[in-house]
Amino acid sequence: MPSISLVIPVYNRPDEVLELLESLTRQTDHDFDVVIVEDGSSVPCKSVVQGFPKLRVQYFTKSNSGPGQSRNYGAERANGDWIVFLDSDCIIPEHYIATVRRFIGQNSIDAFGGPDRAHESFTPIQKAINYSMTSMLTTGGIRGGAERMEKFHPRSFNMGYTREVFEKTGGFAKMRFGEDIDMSIRIMENGFQTALIRDAYVYHKRRSTFRQFFKQVNNSGIARINLYKRHPKTLKLVHFLPAAFVGFSLLSFILAFVFDYRFILGLAAWMVLVWIDATLRTRSLLIGCLAVLSSFIQLFSYGLGFLRGIWRRIILGGDEFSAFERNFYK
Repeated sequence: MPSISLVIPVYNRPDEVLELLESLTRQTDHDFDVVIVEDGSSVPCKSVVQGFPKLRVQYFTKSNSGPGQSRNYGAERANGDWIVFLDSDCIIPEHYIATVRRFIGQNSIDAFGGPDRAHESFTPIQKAINYSMTSMLTTGGIRGGAERMEKFHPRSFNMGYTREVFEKTGGFAKMRFGEDIDMSIRIMENGFQTALIRDAYVYHKRRSTFRQFFKQVNNSGIARINLYKRHPKTLKLVHFLPAAFVGFSLLSFILAFVFDYRFILGLAAWMVLVWIDATLRTRSLLIGCLAVLSSFIQLFSYGLGFLRGIWRRIILGGDEFSAFERNFYK
């Protein structure tokens, strides 16, 4: 059976690493090792890692270079036939390793990705954010597992590939955002086979406040233009929808304020649909209400970032990092 190494980049998140490692101790399949890469943290997690002697963990520290380069650093030092990347803000269900090992043992693939879910311990805001990031009402259905299993583009919070893929592609590019999608595109361009493992899900916290979430998704919108510059054929109509949402929302508010409130009914109807769907899915009125806000933030902030990327990269001709000058968060 193929051996598995988990590579986890970390930046100032010892508490989350604690939860992640605790979840790894509960795996039904214990045949894996872990590589923790501390990416220039001012609050290191070394003492946390030392509290798990039963896990096979390698711990490394390096200067800050972003998650992509930290994943490469860990992959170079990993021992497994398969290198699986997880974000430090994930909790891993106990069947994860067994599910991955069974799938890659039975299918001829070179890379995989898995979806994400909300854990019962998440805050209401985190659960609302998880809804908006996985709902078809926000174009987030791809992350929720709606994408077809073949030709799946794995995301780095839950992504694995063979050592051959790493050696042939050179790993993640020097991008601060969108590096996982760029990696997925290059995996396919090199003729490797990818797949979605629906049952290999993780509980992904993402951001804990709406302000952090706004910055995260705004950066994703900017990154989509950077990806377009690297891979022009990958830009699809769906990527323009959040920018259209920005225009529609602003126009609705302006027309409703100047002329008649009925101009805002279209936006209001979408919000009601989100509230109903989120409330039914989460069985919580509170999370349903918060999901309306998180869904609006997701579409609006991504759209703004997308437009900012167009302005900085395409119209002004800036470099790949120009649009992130004041907005990149660590």
